[in-house]
Formats: sequence, C-alpha cells, structure tokens
Amino acid sequence: MGNTITENILANHMDKQKVSPGEIIECQVDIVMANELSAVLAIEEFEKAGLNKVFDNHKIVLVPDHFTPNKDIKSAEVSKKVRDFAKMHNIVNYFEIGRGGIEHVLLPEQGLVLPGDLVIGGDSHTCTYGALGAFATGVGSTDIAAAFATGKVWLKVPEQMKCIFYGKLNKWVGGKDLILYLLGKIGVDGARYKTIEFTGETLKELTIADRFTIANMSIEAGAKNGIFVPDEITLEYVNQRVAAGPLTRRTLNQVIYTSDPDAHYSETIEVDVSQIEPQVSMPHLPSNTVPISQVGDIKIDQVVIGSCTNGRLEDLRIAAKILQDKKIHPEIRVIVIPGSQQVYLDALTEGLIEVFIRSGCVVSTPTCGPCVGGHMGVLASGEKCVATTNRNFIGRMGHATSEIYLTSPAIAAASAITGKISSPVDRH
Repeated sequence: MGNTITENILANHMDKQKVSPGEIIECQVDIVMANELSAVLAIEEFEKAGLNKVFDNHKIVLVPDHFTPNKDIKSAEVSKKVRDFAKMHNIVNYFEIGRGGIEHVLLPEQGLVLPGDLVIGGDSHTCTYGALGAFATGVGSTDIAAAFATGKVWLKVPEQMKCIFYGKLNKWVGGKDLILYLLGKIGVDGARYKTIEFTGETLKELTIADRFTIANMSIEAGAKNGIFVPDEITLEYVNQRVAAGPLTRRTLNQVIYTSDPDAHYSETIEVDVSQIEPQVSMPHLPSNTVPISQVGDIKIDQVVIGSCTNGRLEDLRIAAKILQDKKIHPEIRVIVIPGSQQVYLDALTEGLIEVFIRSGCVVSTPTCGPCVGGHMGVLASGEKCVATTNRNFIGRMGHATSEIYLTSPAIAAASAITGKISSPVDRH
C-alpha cells in the first residue's frame, strides 16, 4: 500500500519509507514559526529550561501580527520580549511591523515555505501552507520552545481524508465558498486529527489564493492539516516567490511529493462545485453555512475585508471590483486590511486602495487585530459584522452578544454597499 503526500513528507522527515496513521513519530522541521503571542510563551519555556542556543537561526520565523501595532502597554511588552529574543539569537527571519504582515500571508510571500516542507507554527492556521504541498500544522508553545532548541517535533500520524472537487465554478464562487460549503457538509469535527487532501478537476480553476483560503480553514473541520498536491499553478507561484524573496536563500526542492496511486484514505468526499452558490457562515460556528439566496434580510453594522484567510491581493481585487465607483452604506463601517506590506503596496500601485478610500472604507496596516477581537474593529453589544475571517464563535470579535457572518470578499463588498448581507450577483 502506498503513501499519501502527507505520509510521504512525514516519512521523509524522519528518514523512513513508511508511516502509519496513529503512529507517534519524531520529525525534523524545515520551519518553526511563531507570532508574538505564541512566541512569548515559547521563549519563557525556552529560558526556563536553561536553553541558550537555537538550532538554526535561519529556520525560525517570528512575526508580530496579532496586537500590532501595539494597542497597549501589555502588548508592547510582549512584542519587546520577542524582539529582544530575535536580536539575542540573530533570528534572520524576524519581521518587524512595516516589514512584515500577517504571518500566514507573509511566509509564502517571502518564499519561506516550499513544497515538501514540514512546518510547525504557534498558530492553528499554520495549516495554510498546505496549499503549497507542504505539511504544515499548528502546535502549542511548549512544542515551539522544544523545536527552537532541537529542530524536531513529535507528531501523531493523522488519518487521511480526500476531498474531490469536480465541476465548473459558478460566478463569484471561489475558495472561501468551497471550504465553507465543505464545513457545512462535514461539521467542525468532521476531519478531527485527519489530513484533508484536496484534489479534483476543479483545482485548475482555483488560484493559489483560493487554495490558501481552503487550506487555511481546514482547521475549522478539526483537521491536523489540509494539503494540495503541487501542480503547475503551485510551482509557478513558488518559483516567483523564491526569486523575489531576499531573505530566504532557499531553493526549490528537487523532489516534489505526490500521493501514490494505491494510497489509502479513510474517507473520500466528492463535491460538485457547479451546485454551489456563494456561501455565508451564520453565527456561531463556521460550519453553520447557508447559500446566499437563503440568508434573508440581515442588516449589519460592520464589514471586515482581510485576515490570513482573505487578505491577499487577489481578495482585495475582488472587493475593489465590486466597490469601484460605489459608496458604502452610510450606516455601516468597512475596514480593509491588506495581508502584508507587499500586498498593501501592490494594492496601492494598482489603485485598489484609492477605490476603498473613495468608497468610504478605512484601510489598516496589516494586522490580525479584529479577527481575534484585539483591536482595529472590535464589536459592541448586539452588533453584526460580515467578515472574510475564519471564525465566528461567540465573542470572537468583541462583545459576547455580537454576531459574525463569514463570507468571501465578494459578498463582503456587496454587503458593504447595501448595509445588509447581499449577493455580489446583485451588485455587479
């Protein structure tokens, strides 16, 4: 019996030919990543253990992005501790504000993650990098501390699930709609500690941004990782990023891992995308999804376009296309957050930022702020928000009585114009 792409990557990172679901393994890592919140806890454990040297100062990536720019003294102290650690250990890939962005947009953009890599991160949405054919998963801060020192991590080999997308996409349907639809189908625990391997004929219609979005939200089904087998779209993207990334000094791996024809999957799900219309995740679970035609008349107070899920240039282009020469509804506020400084600059160069500002939006520096209820868009009691983020749990973006509706950038932009949850089909 053959291996899946995930099993092949895991086996390679421990010099074995085969791994089996449920097996506890110790693997070498290619990248250890942490944001300021997970990093500060890892640093404390690292120092508590009396450790004074990291395993490789090129393979550790530190990105302050959750409460940055710092919103108060406490967050400033947290960021300072991470900054001091990076300086002490000469961490090459430390991304200060103004030079970085949201971690899961930034790492692929900088060419820091490549197909076949094994990446662990102190953030649950580290699974985003599976879009590039890497095994990427979130771990706890104590695991990050151990990896800082050893370059290794313990993992349990996940069971393997396959999701086959087939058919032709309808207009305004993209990666966010596909993953929301899948979540509605299998639930928030439908892939608990499993790999979701995405495949099928529809993949050729999906941009790399669509794939990042799908892999990003695999965790919302409880998955250990989400992953795509690399294809021409993947390789075109990573070759461009390696060429453009001045900090990495990395080269594309000669071996591109795939899934063997006789690989075993515990479950296979087939999705006819031609039957999917733009989706909305209703409060208070990402899996509580309905098609836009069934949402009804829901007035909103705020729209957030951005995050590690939908803050890439392609996402901003979609939103700007709908908002071009339009004004947002006078009774709501719209916050646009580019996923990185490079995305911000590219959007500025293309004229997208002007579109947002002229329409009445606020454009923020890259931050995770509102997604985690930190700052830059916290909700008051009873307020409703349409967001291109990834979670809509109770109190996620502010007050416990507020409500979050997860959508694509297209629905978010259309809703910004009308002041209620609206279909992009009706606005453009």
